[in-house]
Amino acid sequence: MRPFGYLVPPDPAAAIAAVAGRPGAAFVAGGTNLVDLMKLGVAAPDLLVDVTGLLPGLIEPVPGGGLRIGAGVRNSDLAADPRVRAGFPVLAQAVLAGASGQLRNMATVGGNLLQRTRCLYFQDVTKPCNKRVPGSGCPARAGDHRNLAVLGGSPHCVATHPSDMAVALAALDAVVHVQGSAGLRVIPLGELYRLPGDRPDRETTLERGDLITAVEIPPLAYAGNSAYRKVRDRASYAFGVASVAAALDVAGGVVRNVRLAIGAVAPVPWRARAAERVLAGRPATAEWFGRAADAELAAAAPLPDNAFKLTLVRNIVVRVLCELAGEAS
Repeated sequence: MRPFGYLVPPDPAAAIAAVAGRPGAAFVAGGTNLVDLMKLGVAAPDLLVDVTGLLPGLIEPVPGGGLRIGAGVRNSDLAADPRVRAGFPVLAQAVLAGASGQLRNMATVGGNLLQRTRCLYFQDVTKPCNKRVPGSGCPARAGDHRNLAVLGGSPHCVATHPSDMAVALAALDAVVHVQGSAGLRVIPLGELYRLPGDRPDRETTLERGDLITAVEIPPLAYAGNSAYRKVRDRASYAFGVASVAAALDVAGGVVRNVRLAIGAVAPVPWRARAAERVLAGRPATAEWFGRAADAELAAAAPLPDNAFKLTLVRNIVVRVLCELAGEAS
């Protein structure tokens, strides 16, 4: 690990100014991802700006039944909050699926959203990687890509976004509150992340110095009927091979509303809007849930060793939606 400076600023404005004005500076809070990357030599900031004490650490209700979650809230506290567990179980389940207890005790909501990919080539500085060094190549396409993207990738990158929390928040239409040099703004979660295209090194729409201060979940009447299902190679702490976040509203055996997002299959938390459109007004049955999954996966471009994800995702979508609908899968 290279030597670095350490700064504890007095307020968010000073923190933002410190990072915005110094290309080698980076924010740190829980540090559970950044410190790992620094040890690997993937990240080498020359200044760490500690925002731990500056980020809001509360979960507060918003009018109508939504929640505003401070970016400094620890993952463990988020998953344990009674309002989250009762009103948005998909989020609590996603957080609990996302890491070990020790990591959840340290990691923050803001940091979780901005964690970097776990692609082997990105983490190995002896190998080329377009995300790490633009233009150097993507050996994953012909190499080890079993756990990588089948949706949203490009010839330049097929890495996957590792956050479970972000998948649940995508399904819930969450928005992100950001403070930067230009002031305050609100970004829909779906607009926070960029697909790789020919610039996989540009992962988000944030500008240098932008600081996530909170995440807001808007009211959703049927969010209590939601679930997160993650498939991984081992039952203990592991990154997902595929995951599904869903919320379902059924009346008289017909789908009135549905929210669906898929994880570990794309460079971003993947909102399954094609599947949602198929299901609107359709019978809440395994057959239609499968048709919806097929519609979403029609645009997939799997590589030889991860084509199995298409069947896996379809099965998870059908299983989770059947459980929420009270149907046999």
